[in-house]
Amino acid sequence: MANGEDLIALAHKHLGEKYVLGAFAPKDNAHWLGPWDCAEFASWLTFQSTGMLLGCTDNSDPPNLANAYSGSWARDAVQSGKLISIGEAKNMAGSVLIRKPSQGRGMGHVAISNGDSTTVEAHSTARGVIRDQIDQRRWDFAMLLPGLTYNFDVAEGNYTPPAKSIYRLTNPMMTGEIIKRLQVALASKGFHPGSEDGKFGPHTEAAIIAFQLSAGLVPDGEAGAITMAALGL
Repeated sequence: MANGEDLIALAHKHLGEKYVLGAFAPKDNAHWLGPWDCAEFASWLTFQSTGMLLGCTDNSDPPNLANAYSGSWARDAVQSGKLISIGEAKNMAGSVLIRKPSQGRGMGHVAISNGDSTTVEAHSTARGVIRDQIDQRRWDFAMLLPGLTYNFDVAEGNYTPPAKSIYRLTNPMMTGEIIKRLQVALASKGFHPGSEDGKFGPHTEAAIIAFQLSAGLVPDGEAGAITMAALGL
């Protein structure tokens, strides 16, 4: 049976390959070299390592047709019975970190833990498949993959969440002067949020996604430190 380190070794062979939002990877093609998006990369790695489909819209589809999606990864994490803390995932090579899509059009994000407080992931158009940090980023779930063995002797890490606020579509909506400044900045770059009313609604999320795509950032519809900095905020 494969272990978490085997999955990581396979993932590292693809560092530097291209990211394209919505790219499709036949999960049973061992020679696939991208382009990838985050969910497809994680699902391809999982199938290649375990022979199982996870994180796909329908995990019963043939592996050469199954479409992966970050929302499906969130669904499978909840249903798996293999949820772990983000701190545990930091030191557990081959575990999966998931940011679920928002209530609107956000795409979410999926990454694999290297077991050393870093990830390997299909990150964004600008960066492709990279290693990145786990700390200072927002994650909703972490999980172990069925069909892999893990080293449970590692200690739980200390996860540090983002130091600054992340603005996103929530219920009730986020409001305030900073949201209005965000809307003004989006409009100034040609991505109009509908109205500059200080309410983070679906129009603001759509404008953020469009801006993120144009800038090669992770198109998750959330305004964290990187997106805010790219907007000059």
